[in-house]
Amino acid sequence: MRIILGFAIWVSFLWGSGVARFVVEKNSLKVTSPDSLKDVYECAIGNFGVPQYGGTMVGVVLYPQSNKKACKSFQDFDISFKSKPGGFPTFLLVDRGDCYFTAKAWNAQNAGAAAVLVADDRIEPLITMDTPEEENANADYLQNITIPSALISKTLGDSFKRALSNGDMVSVSLDWRESLPHPDERVEYEFWTNSNDECGPKCESQIEFVKSFKGVAQILEKKGYTQFTPHYITWYCPEAYIHSKQCKSQCINHGRYCAPDPEQDFSRGYDGKDVVMQNLRQVCLYRIANESGKPWLWWDYVTDFSIRCPMKDKKYTKECADKVIHSLGLDLKKIDKCIGDPDADEENPILKAEQDAQIGKNSRGDVTILPTLVINNRQYRGKLDKAAVLKAICAGFEETTEPAVCLSSDIQTNECLENNGGCWQDKAANVTACKDTFRGRICECPVVQGLKFVGDGYTHCEASGLGRCQINNGGCWKKTHDGRTYSACVDGASKGCKCPPGFRGDGVKSCEDINECKEKLACQCPDCTCKNTWGSYECSCSGDLLYIREHDTCISKKATTEVSWSFMWFVLLGLAAAGVAGYGLYKYRIRRYMDSEIRAIMAQYMPLDNQGEAANRVHHPDI
Repeated sequence: MRIILGFAIWVSFLWGSGVARFVVEKNSLKVTSPDSLKDVYECAIGNFGVPQYGGTMVGVVLYPQSNKKACKSFQDFDISFKSKPGGFPTFLLVDRGDCYFTAKAWNAQNAGAAAVLVADDRIEPLITMDTPEEENANADYLQNITIPSALISKTLGDSFKRALSNGDMVSVSLDWRESLPHPDERVEYEFWTNSNDECGPKCESQIEFVKSFKGVAQILEKKGYTQFTPHYITWYCPEAYIHSKQCKSQCINHGRYCAPDPEQDFSRGYDGKDVVMQNLRQVCLYRIANESGKPWLWWDYVTDFSIRCPMKDKKYTKECADKVIHSLGLDLKKIDKCIGDPDADEENPILKAEQDAQIGKNSRGDVTILPTLVINNRQYRGKLDKAAVLKAICAGFEETTEPAVCLSSDIQTNECLENNGGCWQDKAANVTACKDTFRGRICECPVVQGLKFVGDGYTHCEASGLGRCQINNGGCWKKTHDGRTYSACVDGASKGCKCPPGFRGDGVKSCEDINECKEKLACQCPDCTCKNTWGSYECSCSGDLLYIREHDTCISKKATTEVSWSFMWFVLLGLAAAGVAGYGLYKYRIRRYMDSEIRAIMAQYMPLDNQGEAANRVHHPDI
């Protein structure tokens, strides 16, 4: 599936040293039987087939009696490893050597094996099983390998063979759940690709992947689930060859950035520098699209360019590329400015950044082959296939944060469908603690309509908070009888169930009516008669007596009536007397006030009788 770009003259161009750091990606192999081999071992993921990222696969190991290196078709030996219905899948153990790893996997798959385990033939650290480096007539089968593969150590392989020869059943589980980091709710992934479309089946598989994966990639990017970045590998020409015909036709910026000739023929077709320029244009397009908030347009451009501007139609040109860019509504001037001058004797900052990114960081190895997919800084191993890659990306999400596409039946099995995943559930309220995830399931008390359930998620979950009684009555007892409904759920309480007054019980499964009459909890007065009702009681008095519940006593209805009317007449007469007295007092005080005011006014304008007499005495002293 992958190819090493270029040929002999270009091998030494990478980094300038020709030495790249390659990291072997691993998964776990757990042996469950026989007891003597029970343990967890490391194995190396192959660069082909479909690893079950985020999942596991259980099977039994078989070692063929013939064709032990699986370099020939097992049909020639009339051997089948297809498991019977209901049986465990077969993991075929084969020996390393004599043919390509991919040929072993292809022959094992055609014989019905569910996975292939290749036992190393030497004591050494695990390596990554890769695809053939040279193209051959049978290269097409590489794209059809769908079973997972793993390289195991010689020591483990020998142990398996001894156990099988002794008649033991070797049961193992391949586990890819921790093969990719899954730290948070967003997956970051890179796709190292190439714009060259004339390298045969390998180039065709790249563009077919882009076309098929485009829709999913754009949805994930638009909704913020992923952060995607495309990358392109370039080489540089050794200084001694900068002025050679080969470097001038394959490189830009005076030999700093090069690509192999598409046809590997310098005399015809397009040159390597044409590929470098188109790669640079695609990087710049991504950057400008990302600045405009639409990084997903890269997928549209690469797809449209491959259709509208193929090399075979002599349309692999800037003019054709500009038409595609214009159709997508991107700023062509900004893209041209980003590309810069390919003839300048100086570094291009964009391509320099691409070369720096090729060097592995932390757990990732250097990118040396195309195509390469890097997910959460780990190199993806396996077939470049839409479903396989999507599984790998889904494995990069923190559990319970994966998007809905990762939980579809085409991608994973919903463990909650069988026995509710072993989690708590309330069938009546259609509430469950089982939450399906890409890796399996978790038992976690849910939040329903804004109401949180609390508990361990396995044996019980209980609604908590205001409004909890609205959902299945908060998990409490509730019953209606004789037109009355009682509930043990108190909406104001955060949690818990308590039987209402008149009942006793656990409040969850049952509340039983209390017979207040039989237990002498009510109607204790001498003249009282008690009758029990559901959830309450009724007290009555004999004869013409009236029961007063607050005081648990009986009083005469007649006496009560007489006292009441006498009291009412007394109140009415009292009110009438108070009214008359008030009115008289009011009249008296008004009259006095009016008299005093009138006398004061009159005194200003006419003398009173005693005043006249006083005056006469002054003027007639002899009288």
